[in-house]
Amino acid sequence: MAHFAKLDTSNKVLSVEAVDNINLLDDNNIEQEEIGIQYLITHTGWSSWKKTSFNTFGGKHYNPDGGLSDDQTKAFRKNYAAVGMYYDQDRDAFIMAQPHSSWTLNEETCLWDPPVERPEVTADSEGNTYLLEWDDINVRWLGRIDANEYEWNPTTQEWVLL
Repeated sequence: MAHFAKLDTSNKVLSVEAVDNINLLDDNNIEQEEIGIQYLITHTGWSSWKKTSFNTFGGKHYNPDGGLSDDQTKAFRKNYAAVGMYYDQDRDAFIMAQPHSSWTLNEETCLWDPPVERPEVTADSEGNTYLLEWDDINVRWLGRIDANEYEWNPTTQEWVLL
């Protein structure tokens, strides 16, 4: 199956539809995006579609088992499209809306990077998992366990009770 993103006039993804690969084949049995788009236009009446790759994330192609593919030429449009994402024609990529004003777009992955790296420590010494939240006003990561709130200290790589 091939997947296509249905786009509105601002290139926002409205839905993602699956199309049987047979509906993309040219006379030489080679898949062609444009043939799939014409198929969708004919069958839905909607005119704006872009093919997307289910196995592409962050500019990398992954095997169905989740492992990194040996053939990175299969990476397509940086990220698999999802409702609410945007298609950026200049980058030929599907990109999520900017989650926070302080985050910047990574041009290689077309994912948004926080100014402070996401903590790798996600549980306390007792195994309780921190519920992570980005604090854009103070440009920091917060973590909650029960009623306790913690701040991530990127220098010491530790959670500090607030």
